[in-house]
Amino acid sequence: MTEIRQRLLSCLGFIALLLASPPGLAADDVVLKGDAVCTECHDESEAYPVFGIGKTRHGTVADARTPTCTSCHGESTRHVKNQKAEGQKERPKPDIVFDGPLRGLPSARVKNFAAENLAPVVSKRMILPAQTLNAPCLKCHQGDKRIHWQGSMHETRDVACSNCHQVHVQHDRVRDRVTQSEVCFMCHKEQRAQITRMSHHPITEGKVGCSDCHNPHGTAGVKLLVRDTVVDTCYTCHMEKRGPFIFNHQPVTDDCTICHNPHGSSIANLLKTRPPFLCQQCHEPTSHRGNVPGLLNGLGTNAGTRGITQGRACLNCHTQIHGGSNPTNNAESRSLRR
Repeated sequence: MTEIRQRLLSCLGFIALLLASPPGLAADDVVLKGDAVCTECHDESEAYPVFGIGKTRHGTVADARTPTCTSCHGESTRHVKNQKAEGQKERPKPDIVFDGPLRGLPSARVKNFAAENLAPVVSKRMILPAQTLNAPCLKCHQGDKRIHWQGSMHETRDVACSNCHQVHVQHDRVRDRVTQSEVCFMCHKEQRAQITRMSHHPITEGKVGCSDCHNPHGTAGVKLLVRDTVVDTCYTCHMEKRGPFIFNHQPVTDDCTICHNPHGSSIANLLKTRPPFLCQQCHEPTSHRGNVPGLLNGLGTNAGTRGITQGRACLNCHTQIHGGSNPTNNAESRSLRR
């Protein structure tokens, strides 16, 4: 009996402690404190449901850093209280409205462009400047990959965070390597055409993403590349081309895009032009050293070298284009390079 009595007293004490503690979140405020006034109207039955945010980092109730609706959309007093201006028929919009991908770009201002081309997109025209839309995001998202955002190509061209990102959905297409190119290609049409060519990086196959080479939030280098230079970015994957070699081909250490189109080409190996025309952009045919040691002696004194080299591609002899450690890779050598 004593043991049972002690257990009962423990249970009663626990119940008393609960009753004495501060009240928890109300049932209608369970999404996040302060959001209940919004969720009275906005729910999952809307054309653009908002409850999906609960499955994202922006909807983590247990995290004190989690923003509320008003953290991003402003207090929106006139919207909440439905305070219409004189002659206004519809409810006033929130202070800050994020209308979906590419809302503020010129193409998005074309009639029905968004509805026909940018689904899911809500609005077709720019309502607020990009700086206003980006301000709530930059309150939290600073440093790291966004340290070069100010003054970056996207920032100076008035691209808003919401042009690329979707906050209220669990699957943000631009953060998924398989689907992020769909978002990028809505602006970068030339690159979209290039990856459909015969030789291309496997972007559409989902093996390579735009963010593997580019940081859309800005970088210290050129073309929003993740590394400081083109060659360093390429060497992230193509380490075998880096060397070190005793004899180097100068373009390899300068800029890979001298010879290659990184997004795609109609020529094998992403080459910009077919050899020997590609090679002759730097190497003039008149300066080619066509003497082949030991071969002319066997052909006779009247034999020329034109018949030996004419019609042959540069790569028939010069196979180690990116560099090599064999003396025959020396650019100053008069012998064949193998």
